[in-house]
Amino acid sequence: MLKLFRQARLSKVKIFLLLLFVAFQMVGTLYLPTLTANIINNGVMMGDMDYVRSTGLLMLGVAVLTGVFSILSTYFSAEVATKFAKRTRKRLFSHTQELSYQDFKHFNASSLITRATNDIEQLQSTLGMFFDMMLPAPFVVVIGLILAFTRDAYMALIILVSAVVFVAVFGLMAKSVLPLFAKVQKGLDNINGTVAQYISGVRVVRAFNRTKLETERMDESFRDLAKINIKINRLFALLMPIIMLGMNLAIVAVIWFGGHRINTGDMQIGDITAIIEYSMNILMYLLMAVFTMVMIPRARVCATRIREVLDYKPEITDGETCLDHQSDTHLEFRDVSFSYQDAENPVLHNLNFTCEQGTTTAIIGGTGSGKSTLARMIPRLLDASGGKILFNGLDIKELPQEELRSKIGFVPQKAFLFSGTIADNLRHGNDEASLQDMQQVASVAQADDFISEMEQGYDATVAQGGKNLSGGQRQRIAIARMLMKKPDVYVFDDSFSALDFKTDAVLRKALRDVTQQSIVINIAQRISTIRDADQIIVLDEGKIVGKGTHGELLQSCEVYLEIAKSQLSEEELSA
Repeated sequence: MLKLFRQARLSKVKIFLLLLFVAFQMVGTLYLPTLTANIINNGVMMGDMDYVRSTGLLMLGVAVLTGVFSILSTYFSAEVATKFAKRTRKRLFSHTQELSYQDFKHFNASSLITRATNDIEQLQSTLGMFFDMMLPAPFVVVIGLILAFTRDAYMALIILVSAVVFVAVFGLMAKSVLPLFAKVQKGLDNINGTVAQYISGVRVVRAFNRTKLETERMDESFRDLAKINIKINRLFALLMPIIMLGMNLAIVAVIWFGGHRINTGDMQIGDITAIIEYSMNILMYLLMAVFTMVMIPRARVCATRIREVLDYKPEITDGETCLDHQSDTHLEFRDVSFSYQDAENPVLHNLNFTCEQGTTTAIIGGTGSGKSTLARMIPRLLDASGGKILFNGLDIKELPQEELRSKIGFVPQKAFLFSGTIADNLRHGNDEASLQDMQQVASVAQADDFISEMEQGYDATVAQGGKNLSGGQRQRIAIARMLMKKPDVYVFDDSFSALDFKTDAVLRKALRDVTQQSIVINIAQRISTIRDADQIIVLDEGKIVGKGTHGELLQSCEVYLEIAKSQLSEEELSA
């Protein structure tokens, strides 16, 4: 946790002011009992009302200043804790953006959400409590005990014994609670994952009439978390009476033994009053410190979970070579292979092909042949296990990811839209896009017609993931978003699968005019989508088994011919 605090790079001035105001607050808090004792001993007992009035006014001024310092320390405490949470959350989110497709197998989405929300909130809360409640405790205990010893050593010894008991009880509590807090955070991960899966798959759950089963699964996760929290609350419920009993016994002991010492003339009444106030302050601040320290084990668990993400080194790292401006763009796969982590066999084997500017390269093959894996490797969502992918003659691993991806437009197999409006989604391709720009790319993507028919047009609301739109509408908006980017390389990963044949044909024709000066890589399952490509690459079990035009492959590639026969009529094959 301390390492995270240092890395947050908080304002040293604000931290200094916080510590200064806390110190002033504690000085005022501890000075008030001394003034009370002086009023009783030197004013009330002596019948000196002028001393009572003057000291009373001083007490009022000290109390007001102490209150002001308390407000200021609380303000800066909240400021520091909030800034810490903000900057840690920002670092965590930025780091997750550097993780590759395979890195997310180490940290699933639900766990990352819990770490970015609940874990950081726990740290923020604990940090605020540390400044407000725990930081003043050592100051109050040490100075309070010194002041108590100056009044009466025996009474101060009672307070010291009570403080030691407090610390011992906390030590036993922390030892029992720490493992339970780790289980709580893992339980939250499990609940987030279960709920997210149910919500995203609610249509399938209902279609198979499995609502009751999924509800029981969620109830089981809730029960597991509840059991752990009940154990923690039982420990807290046991701690509170013990602490209150210790405080009350300490006060009773001070009053009991103090009364005897007053009777013997060893103490004054004002001194016993001051010692009671010292003991109350010491024990109250110790009590607050104990509650803060009880939260520290949970904060440690949360900090460890956040450090796990921040310390994780992404599989894909930036290169330092910058792209030179070239008139012609070309992309080359040179002996490229790829294996997923822990997989027995490679997904892709020794791929060799070149894509030239102004040409369309199509990739086709059966399910599991590695088409989508190949598509993800071009913008470095995945890194080749062997061989090289060259962009304008440079290995893409040597290029900064941001620069490489600025040259590449990618439409994934599953079109994903962000919550907001259609215009917001289109502007992901270009922040400065005007309405005319959006209408232009939407027209090419065959999306302008259905967008215009919506009541709010381009300001129509899009649900998360685009769930309020059909599959074909999502694909067309995703294509329009990519066209807005105007990249050098267009990668379509089966991006026309939800379109009818007519829309597919019209869209591809419109795309030709827009992409004449670019590289187009079209991954598809339908022969009709790719038959006009300049070169078609046929994959089978991760290997290239055919390369050429549609007509050439019908003559030379058995795998391509089988695919064509399953989709085209004899007349189309003959043609």
